[in-house]
Amino acid sequence: MNYSFKNDYSETCHPRLLDALRKLEAEQIGGYGEDPHSEEARQLIRNRIGSPEAGVFFVSGGTQANLLVIASFLRPHESVICADTGHINVHEAGAIEATGHKIHGVSSPDGKLKVQDIEAVLKEHTNVPHVVKPRLVYVSNSTEVGTVYRKEELEELSRFCRKQGLYLFLDGARLGNALVAEANKNRTGAGPLKEYSSISEGCGLELSDLPRLCDAFTIGGTKNGALFGEAIVLSHPGVAQEFPFHLKQRGALLAKGWVLGVQFRELFRDDLYFELARHANRSALRIAKVLQEQGIPFLTEPETNQIFPILPEPVIQQLLEQYEFYRWKKIDEEHTAVRFVTSWATPEGVVDEFIQLFLSIRTD
Repeated sequence: MNYSFKNDYSETCHPRLLDALRKLEAEQIGGYGEDPHSEEARQLIRNRIGSPEAGVFFVSGGTQANLLVIASFLRPHESVICADTGHINVHEAGAIEATGHKIHGVSSPDGKLKVQDIEAVLKEHTNVPHVVKPRLVYVSNSTEVGTVYRKEELEELSRFCRKQGLYLFLDGARLGNALVAEANKNRTGAGPLKEYSSISEGCGLELSDLPRLCDAFTIGGTKNGALFGEAIVLSHPGVAQEFPFHLKQRGALLAKGWVLGVQFRELFRDDLYFELARHANRSALRIAKVLQEQGIPFLTEPETNQIFPILPEPVIQQLLEQYEFYRWKKIDEEHTAVRFVTSWATPEGVVDEFIQLFLSIRTD
């Protein structure tokens, strides 16, 4: 079977999480997340984000998390602003629109929203009450095209949203990869990773910044070592208080909620969550470095575990004989941007073999 660079959730989960679940085989545990394991996970996350009053809820997947958060914040006539590449806009089968909320997709080559993008949408929707009311801004970090919001960028968005009375929601399906992105940017060689005193000293953004800057955000487990699961963090007290009703009504309140709680407890008991993200980033950046040295351009700057090189069609065809990956965007008749995604479990040997194959193709 060819090795897959299609996504970062093809592997089961980190062994430590499986071991923790296996130890509970003979234990009877309370349901619906009202158990000591889930409560410990919630407290670990609250401690990490420095927000003891934040609402923390565990759900099974990213689309479910996005739908729940957005539906809980918006009234029927309110809408969402996001980059046109945003996950809710292109990869969720119209889940948000199905709840009755319009999405304003803004063109953004790097996948990031700017204040002027939001302003433009607001100016187009002033004919009250004949138009929908933009009310929530959706961003993801890292973005759908692998780029990263720095602290100052998110602060600027947050200030503007507060001033305009808009909610700010950050989709953190790959949040770990974003927070450690800069720390890995110049660490593309093999060998042990440097220990960092700060989880995200390069991009400047810490988990503890997010409750201050965002009304809601998610911490992705599915794409960073968990069997499945996302943590929803709500900074808005009113929404957090009513949120359990949304979970139950939309089928997201799992009877065996402890399966999620145990996993997030293990991920946040120490720095495992960030160590796994570092490994994924480093694996992708090793590949990116070699491609850049060979003169290969990229659709967006390689920063995280998603990279988008623009390759000649003959090279793509030869690589597809041994590896799986997505064609992302056709550039011209001879070149296509593809997406390579590495994971928390990508073996260094696989990266070595891929690099060797690519170099052999380039020298043929």
